[in-house]
Parts: sequence; C-alpha cells; structure tokens
Amino acid sequence: MVNYLAVLVAAVAGYAFGTIWYMSLAKPWIAAVGFAEPPKPKPIPMITAFVAQLVMAYMLAGALGHLGDVSVLAGLITAALIWVGFVATTMTVNHRFQGAKWKLTFIDAGHWLGVMLVMGVVLGLFGA
Repeated sequence: MVNYLAVLVAAVAGYAFGTIWYMSLAKPWIAAVGFAEPPKPKPIPMITAFVAQLVMAYMLAGALGHLGDVSVLAGLITAALIWVGFVATTMTVNHRFQGAKWKLTFIDAGHWLGVMLVMGVVLGLFGA
C-alpha cells in the first residue's frame, strides 16, 4: 500500500529542489539552451512539472514497496539506480539527437538526480 502523504511530500520536496537548482544555475542553463534572455515562467510547464513529479514519486514509492526494504538507504539506492538506468540514459540519448550541448545534459541530469534522491529520502523517512 502506497503512502499517499509521502508521495505528495516527496513531489513537493522534489519540485522545491528543482526550483533551487535552476535558480542557482539559471545563467549556465540559459547559455546551454541557447536563449538570448531568460524565458518568462508559464503556468502550463510548471503544472506539468509538478504532475510529473507526483507520478515519479508514486512510481518510486511503488518500486520501494516491491523491494520490501523501505528505508532512507533503500530510497537513495533505488532512486540512484532508477536515475542511472532510465532517467540519465534517456535524457542523454534525447539530448544527443537534439544536438544539445553537454553542459545542458549535465545541468538537467543533475537536476533529476537531485530530485530522485530527495524523493528517495522522503519516501524512506515516511515509509513509502
């Protein structure tokens, strides 16, 4: 049984991490994307990002539950393995076909690693 409060808190924590990550790396990210100036925030991408993080947190909670060991360490390890196996690899392939700069790949991949690790900690603490 999934702990829905844990999923919600994990999604909020992941979203907050992303906000801090991209605020601190705004200039390098803008340069890596190739924008002349920072894009104006729009609600649809922000809502989409939060919904996606809810789904990610739910799936991570499900993975942890299937493993049977719901702890902070298990949350961190599972999050890292999922990131390496699915998130970083998929992003890297997409960025290479899109011709994106490696700098963008590293910034974006670092963001998703941080999000996954934060979610893993929260889910481990709450008992997914």
